[in-house]
Amino acid sequence: MSDEHVKNVFVVGLDETNLPTLKAVPGADSLRFHGLLTVEELQDGEVSLPDVIEKARQVLDAFDGSIDAIVGYWDFPVSTLVPILGARYGTRTTSLASVVKCEHKYWSRLEQQKVTDRHPRFGRVDLEADPPRPPEGVRFPMWLKPALSYSSELAFGVDDEEEFGAAVTEIREGISRIGRPFEHILDQVDLPPEMDGVGGRVCLAEEALSGVQVAVEGYVHQGEVTVYGTLDSIDYPNSPCFLRHQYPSMLPPQVIDRLHTVTERVMRRIGFDSATFSVEYFYDPGNQDISLLEINPRHSQSHAELFEYVDGVPNHHCMLALALGRDPRMPHRQGPYAMAAKWYHRWFTDGVVRHVPSAEDIARIERQIPGVRIEVLPERGQRLSDLSQQDSYSYELAHIFTGGDDEEDMRGKYDQCVAALGLTFDEPAEAARG
Repeated sequence: MSDEHVKNVFVVGLDETNLPTLKAVPGADSLRFHGLLTVEELQDGEVSLPDVIEKARQVLDAFDGSIDAIVGYWDFPVSTLVPILGARYGTRTTSLASVVKCEHKYWSRLEQQKVTDRHPRFGRVDLEADPPRPPEGVRFPMWLKPALSYSSELAFGVDDEEEFGAAVTEIREGISRIGRPFEHILDQVDLPPEMDGVGGRVCLAEEALSGVQVAVEGYVHQGEVTVYGTLDSIDYPNSPCFLRHQYPSMLPPQVIDRLHTVTERVMRRIGFDSATFSVEYFYDPGNQDISLLEINPRHSQSHAELFEYVDGVPNHHCMLALALGRDPRMPHRQGPYAMAAKWYHRWFTDGVVRHVPSAEDIARIERQIPGVRIEVLPERGQRLSDLSQQDSYSYELAHIFTGGDDEEDMRGKYDQCVAALGLTFDEPAEAARG
């Protein structure tokens, strides 16, 4: 294909894991993908936003060709860099303000409650108070979380005052890593009076939700909100940690309709447009209540293979189509499998990794078990507690994607993969002696 027909797409935080699914979207042969900053530059340690923006500008200014799209599928700072760079280089994005209204958990709740009551009771926590106290009207059990975080970093479920105090101590010590750079972004948007003095280093308390966790994925195109998929998130037994995301959702159609209605109302209120989103909810089968957990101003790259397995096209398609001014509609049930899941193989104690499979081993397993893809996270000799982007309760060892005829088929494939990977560890005490 001649160069004049090729579109240059800059992907902020392009990684090797997502490159195959990006290249699987319709029309990808007319796209040329360019990485813009590494995931490490964007997420390791405390990120300097001015430095990161300047690095990106240097790359883009030096590029000899058209800059047709700037996209990203990660949380902060990627989610905010896309509209900032889009405004400078004239590419299609949603507004920076609409992204911040999603990402700042406190501001997001203030916006949500203007159009729906489908959210938990919430309030701000004074991190400077001694002793710290729960917000008035918010009852135990509750979750404490910074206004901005990802991968459930510094998010704690607490049942009483003692656990509340311990969680506040940890949040107080770690909140600046993301909160301080976020304040650089807040300075660039017009804040309403209710956000005066709130800043980026604020802690939120929310009453704990119960039931089934579910994610709604969609996009806004020319002001119209479209939901293209609903997925169930299933936890490990007696744990807040995900075991798998599963598509399509098994919830009753009338419940899914309610989720879509609330999603549409909230995304309109936020002023989102020309971009993808993912909204997380809880559904309680007992009282049939739905409650909005959080809004992500990007689709979930974790779900790309799931949509490809079931619908025939990765969800990256919507992101790219919107950025390029093309039709973002997804096909429906055109893939080879009836269901798909992303499994999180986890370890719940610390340890040192003693054996990981080679790339050849993983490729062999993927060939032997149809409809699977495997990503192993730790390296040999690595201590699990040194892994980045982990939640507060477990360590992710591998992501295993499965397509199948039903849940039983997918679980069988997952179990086969876990056994075949042969990951082994030394427990912490043994590791210390070794």
